[in-house]
Amino acid sequence: MKKSITLLIISLFVFSFSMAQNSVTGKWRTIDDDTGEVKSIVEITKKDGKLYGKIIQLFNEDPNYDPLCTECNGKLKNKKIIGMQIINGLTKEDGEWVGDDGILDPDNGKIYDVKIWVDEENPKKLNVRGYIAFLYRTQTWIREVEE
Repeated sequence: MKKSITLLIISLFVFSFSMAQNSVTGKWRTIDDDTGEVKSIVEITKKDGKLYGKIIQLFNEDPNYDPLCTECNGKLKNKKIIGMQIINGLTKEDGEWVGDDGILDPDNGKIYDVKIWVDEENPKKLNVRGYIAFLYRTQTWIREVEE
């Protein structure tokens, strides 16, 4: 009986760990398309069944680097990029998180339709695809290892 309970507990632990690795929530490193360097860390959370993400860190040689979103419009115009919510209210459809006007690029102030999913072959990679009409660009974000 003790072996069965121990095996059940271990199985539940392994299952919950693998599910956590396949979750889109957590901290993700964004990669600059031009340089290949780490650009920021985005923290993705779920609230009321919807997905949200905010920039929690920017990487720059200047330790005082704290830019404003000068290209943004409306209430985000000239707001700090660190702490800015860039993923907005995505819903889950067929295993992917999607949203019209769901992601903001603070570099150019544009808002895109988006689809986000964990890579099937590598759960440490998050595919983030932004759309304008039928044109799209996909970035790969890397799961941030928590210490």
